[in-house]
Amino acid sequence: MGDLVHKRILITSGPTRGPLDAVRYITNKSTGRLGVILAREALSRGARVTFIYGKGSLVPEADELGPDPASRLKLVQIETVPELLEVMRGELEGEQYDAVLHSMAVLDYVPERCVEEKTRSGQDAWWIKLVRTPKVIKLIKELQPRTVLVSFKLEVNKSKEELIQIAHQSLLANRANLVLANDLQQIEQGRHVGYIVNPAGEVEGVVEGKEAIATKLLDAVAERMRFDRS
Repeated sequence: MGDLVHKRILITSGPTRGPLDAVRYITNKSTGRLGVILAREALSRGARVTFIYGKGSLVPEADELGPDPASRLKLVQIETVPELLEVMRGELEGEQYDAVLHSMAVLDYVPERCVEEKTRSGQDAWWIKLVRTPKVIKLIKELQPRTVLVSFKLEVNKSKEELIQIAHQSLLANRANLVLANDLQQIEQGRHVGYIVNPAGEVEGVVEGKEAIATKLLDAVAERMRFDRS
């Protein structure tokens, strides 16, 4: 079936939301499309996949996967960063994962408080204080130090050298095994170029297109499952 048979992989995907009031929230531009492609690729190689996705995100469709891959897919929806933290802790404490691909766009800042009712539109200004959220990715290696962790770093309008340097620093801070670096400006121009960076700061691959990125990333994950679980 493939090189990931019997492997357990957790994939996070899509946006998170920070509620403002009963009907409004802040979020980000993530669609979850890359996460879906990663999940399909992992399932096609025989893995068991837990797919944690943000509300409003694309998800793998069971009727497109077929009965066997669909039976190896677990879908978990979250909306806010606290919900994500709770679900991630539950999964990582309850199951041993061979790899975690944390591609979800987690909000760094959310509204300090949420108004329970709908805020009236007649006021001239609405002052909102944003506060930092916990770094969800830090939890992964704390709870499962032997899992192969792939992090994702999105920047805007950076040179290749700047992007790789920022991604490498992020990898080291989060104890990841690999990081995929990309630039939003390129993505919005229709060129999704990904740089796969390792702990030595080396670029292991430059890949264009979401399908090619998913294939190359899971090739690298499968290799590390065999040779590098540090």
